[in-house]
Amino acid sequence: MRFFFVSVFILTLACQDKGRHIETNTLEAINSNQYITVLGIAQDAGYPHVNCDKACCKAFYDGKEEKKWVSCLGLVDLEQNTKYLFDATPDFTEQSQFLKTTHLDNGKIADGIFLTHAHIGHYTGLMYLGLEAMGANKVPVYAMPKMKTYLETHGPWSQLVEKDNIDLKPLKHDSIVHLSNHLKVTPFLVPHRDEYSETVGYRIEGRQKSAIFIPDINKWHVWDRNIIEEVKKVDYAFLDASFFRDGELERDMSKIPHPFTSETTTLFENEDLKTKNKIYFIHFNHTNPTLLDAHPLKDSLQNLGFNFAKQGQIFALD
Repeated sequence: MRFFFVSVFILTLACQDKGRHIETNTLEAINSNQYITVLGIAQDAGYPHVNCDKACCKAFYDGKEEKKWVSCLGLVDLEQNTKYLFDATPDFTEQSQFLKTTHLDNGKIADGIFLTHAHIGHYTGLMYLGLEAMGANKVPVYAMPKMKTYLETHGPWSQLVEKDNIDLKPLKHDSIVHLSNHLKVTPFLVPHRDEYSETVGYRIEGRQKSAIFIPDINKWHVWDRNIIEEVKKVDYAFLDASFFRDGELERDMSKIPHPFTSETTTLFENEDLKTKNKIYFIHFNHTNPTLLDAHPLKDSLQNLGFNFAKQGQIFALD
């Protein structure tokens, strides 16, 4: 059994990635065999962002902010000696290594990778499993029908299938995948820009606790489910926070719809503190000020009860 002793203060764990630090915080000591860990919080292109000379990314180059990996969750079951990734990001090398050295080294890169959709931050990390990189052997990759077909029929991804680097496992909307007697995963469709594949979120259920992971969705009101009710059903809700507000980009943001952080907090403003506390915003664009380690907007929302996912955080499921 592995123990995570964390006080009411933040425990900072030194990562081997160029001295970068990973934060793990909770309000009580964790003694867990089954848990989720946050492996990344940034939008698809990461932080710092390509070709960005604005203040948001200048803060990184000036040494005031640390690099943020692309949005990703790890799922660890120490009893079963298994570990899983939710999305294969461009930061796959660092994230899989961190999962191995900090959480579980069972001789595998992962016992399974669950993909949400075919946008660059969510599946392109699969390239590191191929011939040019580690030449993996049948790593289980869970994918919805359109996503599965896309990987099978479009290079260079099809080569991963042909050379048995990955073993595609079909998923169905609202159909449970039993990883063990006390651990299961359920994909559910969400509306998004589905150019190459459908998009899903995931419900992750452990022995006692559960979570939902929705890193990408167009808007809450266009979904056929009520996000408030979905949050109330689980213990942790990792929700899309790509942009803080409209006008954040010098582009027509209606063409890249996401729930603004300000929209989500307004939607939940009349809910009780218990419900707000379940929300952990994730998948931040570099322009979203709440991506930064410290910002007044972030502080104000935390004071209202909302949370912001941090790399290295651990969430017990048992």
